[in-house]
Amino acid sequence: MITFREVTIALTWEAYKQHGWEQFSATVRHELIHAWQYHEFGDADHGATFTQWTDTLDTTQNCERFAAPKWWLMFEDCGGRSARYRHSKTVRKPEQYSCSECGGSLHVEEGDSH
Repeated sequence: MITFREVTIALTWEAYKQHGWEQFSATVRHELIHAWQYHEFGDADHGATFTQWTDTLDTTQNCERFAAPKWWLMFEDCGGRSARYRHSKTVRKPEQYSCSECGGSLHVEEGDSH
């Protein structure tokens, strides 16, 4: 039995007007890679499966932010951080997750939009 997961990519007209077609279309391609990852693997990140598509789809590993994140995942061992816009499982229960780069623990801090 094959189970398909629903993936929603939300884009705003304001983002398009603010950043223009080139940046906006690169963001669409970036997000489509994440949708493919989620469909194929049940998770999405900026790791190896993501990177293999950035050149082919003429996009980058990181996109310009269109909105202030509601939360930040703070990676304690490597000092990295990752923006979060939804109250996801990782935001709700950070103790169940670790940094995909260094394997260290993480905690959540409120973002600028609160």
